[in-house]
Amino acid sequence: MPELPEVEVTRQGLLQHLPGRLVTDVSWSGCRLRKTIPHQLLVDHIREKRILTIDRRAKYLLVRMTDGAVLLIHLGMTGKLSILPANTTRHRHDHCILGLDDGHEMRFNDSRRFGLIEVWPAEQAREDEQNLSRRQGVEPLDGALNQSFLTALGQKHSAPVKTVLMNSRLIAGIGNIYANEILFAAQVSPLTAASKISPEDWQRLAEATLVTLQTAIAAGGSTIADFLGTNGNPGYFQLYFQVYSRKGLPCFRCGRSIIKTSLGGRATYYCATCQPQK
Repeated sequence: MPELPEVEVTRQGLLQHLPGRLVTDVSWSGCRLRKTIPHQLLVDHIREKRILTIDRRAKYLLVRMTDGAVLLIHLGMTGKLSILPANTTRHRHDHCILGLDDGHEMRFNDSRRFGLIEVWPAEQAREDEQNLSRRQGVEPLDGALNQSFLTALGQKHSAPVKTVLMNSRLIAGIGNIYANEILFAAQVSPLTAASKISPEDWQRLAEATLVTLQTAIAAGGSTIADFLGTNGNPGYFQLYFQVYSRKGLPCFRCGRSIIKTSLGGRATYYCATCQPQK
């Protein structure tokens, strides 16, 4: 599933093409995604409207129109957004297409169809956005994820620290890949209860979160199976993985074998020597 870096990479790619463009046409495949694509709302509030900018909240993209309407997109597990010439052959899983006034199309392709497309009309967009934001945790890249916030958070939770990092209602957008990498960088065991983590460890976690996510964004995200940027190119942060998907391989720090276990139903990788459990 695309995590925060992949969604941010997608947003930055869209920003190179969409602001100022007029949506001249909308079309859809007839297939249902996580929810039914809101055909009539797309026609009424997105077609013949001009795009202002694209923002991100957690793993959601918000395509803002100049009249205040918002096109909300979640990539789900396999979703991709591409900007292509309109005469490019469409693919089987192109489920929503916006025609643009420069002869290009923005295409949402999603083979597993767990993605989401919603339309917020201008008159209710502010309320809808507030409702969305209330369901999401703090943004890891905006400075709010610091030692004091994390220390206070840890005092309230006895769950393993990896589970806390991945709770989107507490912290937005940190998925499984990056939680593994952040914890290794901070030398914190994913199995340690959040309530047992020291302020010094939380400081390292705050720093590791920022550096790991920023590095992943600069690398174009991680491409394990499906993710491609808007230009059709894969990310390459997976070349920098320290623990994720490295079961049995030697730790780059100490040489001991990387361990794989399951935590909260998610694959969890760590080095027991470099990340001692408390």
